[in-house]
Amino acid sequence: MDAMRMSEGNVRECPIIEEPNADATRFFDLLKDSDEPLWDGCTNHCKLLAVAQVFTIKSDHGLSEAGYEKIIEWARSILPEGNRLKENFYAAKSMMKPLGLGYQKIDICLNFCMLYYLKNAEMTECMTCGHSCYKPRTGRGKTLVAYKKLRYFPITPRL
Repeated sequence: MDAMRMSEGNVRECPIIEEPNADATRFFDLLKDSDEPLWDGCTNHCKLLAVAQVFTIKSDHGLSEAGYEKIIEWARSILPEGNRLKENFYAAKSMMKPLGLGYQKIDICLNFCMLYYLKNAEMTECMTCGHSCYKPRTGRGKTLVAYKKLRYFPITPRL
């Protein structure tokens, strides 16, 4: 016990200051966006809140990216010059990405019989009803397009 007390007294603070890693830097940038007003003099909206609210509208009403872009275009036209609202969907999505609120797309049967997931991910027909997972290819399209997709939001990263 005395030896521990003695060694505690000999501990010196390390003069080396370590830079935050890339993840921490992105998170700190996001925190800055939450403190940055939407335009100079704005007191009730920050840049992060404005982008999050437009994303919520897009999600709640099933808007396409083009619909999102039209809303942003309109909002930017009525906001004062020098506003900090992201100019397009890509820029807004890049800003929100550090939150880690992504999702996983999982193909599902048109009749909701099964998920094409894990050991069934490579299957092309439903084992219950026999319906094809993918839409017929038209033209020279090489990409397989599923009839239906499930968007899975993992809970662990959100906690």
